[in-house]
Amino acid sequence: MTYLTYLDVDNGELSLRPGMTATATIIAMQRDDVLLVPNAALRFTPTVAEKATPKGGIVSSLIPSRPRNGTRKSGAAGASTAQARAVWVLPKDGKGAAVAVAVRPGISDGRMTEIVGGDLQVGMRVITDQKRAGAK
Repeated sequence: MTYLTYLDVDNGELSLRPGMTATATIIAMQRDDVLLVPNAALRFTPTVAEKATPKGGIVSSLIPSRPRNGTRKSGAAGASTAQARAVWVLPKDGKGAAVAVAVRPGISDGRMTEIVGGDLQVGMRVITDQKRAGAK
């Protein structure tokens, strides 16, 4: 984001001149040594696999169908990661179904979010996206 800002800066070396532009990074909050997850993991919800057999032959498989109710959320529904209460993780051995793990999110930088509570542990593999069966 870009904001028009007026800053009071020490110019003892006279290296700044009137009318010059500058870039500043303002850190509002910072935490070290925290558990982070990608924001996509907080928005992810697994979908149920659909049957691979198209109804009505090859022509109907090429024509897009109407979306089914409840299969997709609106973009705004998943926009906030602050309300997330679970992330989905892969089993340790890589076999079996994904499991929902309770989390309590903290601060976010827009890409990654701190996890301040819940059952998520360091090393767990969180899921951020899902491919449909047969998709490459």
